[in-house]
Amino acid sequence: MARERVVVVGGGLTAARAVESMREHGVDDEIVVVTEERRRPYERPPLSKGYLAGDEPSGAIYPLDAAWYRDHDVELRIGVRATALDPGGRTLATDAGELAWDRLLVATGASPRRFDGPGAGLRGIHLLRSLPDATRLRTALRAGDRRVVVIGSSWIGLEVAAAARGYGNAVTVLGRSEAPLVGAVGRELGGMFSGLHREHGVDVRTEVAVSAIRGERGRVRGVVLSTGEEIAADLVVVGIGATPNVGLATSAGLTVDDGIVTDAAFRTSADGVYAAGDVANVFNPTLGHRLRVEHWANADASGRAVGRVLAGERLEYDEIPYFYTDQYDLGMEHSGYGELADRADLVVRGDLAARECIAFWVLDGRVVAGMNVNVWDVNEEVQRLIRTRVAIDPTALADTGTPLAEIGAAA
Repeated sequence: MARERVVVVGGGLTAARAVESMREHGVDDEIVVVTEERRRPYERPPLSKGYLAGDEPSGAIYPLDAAWYRDHDVELRIGVRATALDPGGRTLATDAGELAWDRLLVATGASPRRFDGPGAGLRGIHLLRSLPDATRLRTALRAGDRRVVVIGSSWIGLEVAAAARGYGNAVTVLGRSEAPLVGAVGRELGGMFSGLHREHGVDVRTEVAVSAIRGERGRVRGVVLSTGEEIAADLVVVGIGATPNVGLATSAGLTVDDGIVTDAAFRTSADGVYAAGDVANVFNPTLGHRLRVEHWANADASGRAVGRVLAGERLEYDEIPYFYTDQYDLGMEHSGYGELADRADLVVRGDLAARECIAFWVLDGRVVAGMNVNVWDVNEEVQRLIRTRVAIDPTALADTGTPLAEIGAAA
């Protein structure tokens, strides 16, 4: 009996974990990975963290070494771009020829939004998605004594700012909101990050808009605000969010709505086609609606889970969103549902001013999100409170004398 073929389109962590999981769960079919990048699948979050800061070598970003793919009979088609998907004919067109498939996973991730105003084409403007992007930016930052302007006060924007300061550059961060990360952690916690960066010499500007990037002889020389003020710049980093790479899915007629729409088992609207990772808008049984997540933990966990689905296992994916960041002397983990946190009350356990605390977002007496700041070995308990949806006493939650393990344990 001929082996079937599973094709995975994508070159990130989700693709790597999916093929690894398939082999671990008994898939003996032919597996082919198609990625337009010129290297085997790798993790992108370290690019704005340890790799950019110079703390990690490039080899640390690969979840699987080259030998693993050979030893497990997984074919890598590197530097190959998928151009068209035909779900009815079960073929994938690429710039290197056509590929037939029996099951196909789309794990194409997301791409950073570009600044689209005047000056967008100047040299010295950086985006951060790929290893070459990160290498170019790291080389520029390592020179030191540069005037760096970061457009966007997102997680990536703040991580880039911290790395840039570490190399001795002058850094300005420009954000539209009243504080960095307001959409992710709210005004109070966003203010904590603003204070952290200011203490380390970053000029954090809030509630500002960029109207243009000015250049001389084709190269960046300044960033112009809507007020007319110009901030001198030798290089600009744009960190204003990302959009899912749905082009392949859209042209194939798959249902797309802020990503490729799937059920809780990663099945798209086309038979035999699955989607996972940043590109997938997956039905979440806990929330009762779809959720698209762009963080490392989701890329990892959804890759493993879709691999099990492709191996024939029945499951519903309901991982709690999780992410982390390290900036200067601050380390943080965040778990939970940001959309629910928008309507929740903030309960702080510990000392927020000292940046050593756990912040909980409590909605209708239940924890919907939690963030531990320079407090460690508590994430499992934070996730337990979120997952069990147990009713809690906010006073006990805020009391550092009450062990987290005791809160809601009897329920």
